[in-house]
Amino acid sequence: MNSNSTSNAENGCISLNVTFQYSLYATTYILLFIPGLLANSVALWVLCRFISKKNKAIIFMINLSVADLAHVLSLPLRIYYYINHHWPFQRALCLLCFYLKYLNMYASICFLTCISLQRCFFLLKPFKARNWKRRYDVGISTAIWVVVGTACLPFPILRNAGLANNNESCFADLGYKQMNAVALVGMITVAELSGFVIPVVIIAWCTWKTTISLRQPPEAFQGISERQKALRMVFMCAAVFFICFTPYHINFIFYTLVKESIISSCLVVRSTLYFHPFCLCLASLCCLLDPILYYFMASEFRDQLSRHGNSVTRSRLMSRESGSSMIS
Repeated sequence: MNSNSTSNAENGCISLNVTFQYSLYATTYILLFIPGLLANSVALWVLCRFISKKNKAIIFMINLSVADLAHVLSLPLRIYYYINHHWPFQRALCLLCFYLKYLNMYASICFLTCISLQRCFFLLKPFKARNWKRRYDVGISTAIWVVVGTACLPFPILRNAGLANNNESCFADLGYKQMNAVALVGMITVAELSGFVIPVVIIAWCTWKTTISLRQPPEAFQGISERQKALRMVFMCAAVFFICFTPYHINFIFYTLVKESIISSCLVVRSTLYFHPFCLCLASLCCLLDPILYYFMASEFRDQLSRHGNSVTRSRLMSRESGSSMIS
């Protein structure tokens, strides 16, 4: 394999200018960092501490929040690089942050799919759902982390080219290792099937089955309110998936083929490289959309958050009243 940071197709389209990506990435990550950090920290704290009833996909929500928080914590380093165009830290830290981006993306895809599938299953098979054990969700989550963590390793490995000659480059400026045809086809097939096509089919099926269940008589399934909650959850998972991850996976095929110099049409090259930064920014948006899913779709989350917020407010008011009475 030879290393080349810029493909021949890109060199042939020298009029292409994507320098806007630095300001785009920096602005996007600045806007996402504080809200994403607060929202996911609060969500993780509430989900772990205040929800004792670990059903309705709560375990998967916890893991989804962990995945989002891991990516959010790497955003300050990304912001620093895209503002200064300089990486003063260790090479391993750069590759770790780069790796966390894709780990978050594909872990989020898997957990969103699991949330949709479980809510649909619990709705359609309420009696079987009673026998479902929490350890099953823990085992599934562990398997997802192992598989996704391993599958995402090629991303930093492929982009490690060129770092030996320029340790000040990172993220969008990393080099690219070209692959042979077999490895290329295998990577694209696995990434698109497991990371996009299969989840799309599952989420679409869950949405369809949950919608159909609303037409059934109440005695055949769970109550109508429970079915509506499940439908909102599945719809929200579908919305997050399509908004954040669909543009990236559509563009991913063309981006890889451009980097491999298989596509030489300047129109396709320019379009692909132009839309790539926007697709990555949309993928990072899941760090903000996922906490909305927890709050608006999980009644336990809302109840516990509201209950704790009221208790904190009452304690503050009582402390103020006691302080004022002591002064008077």
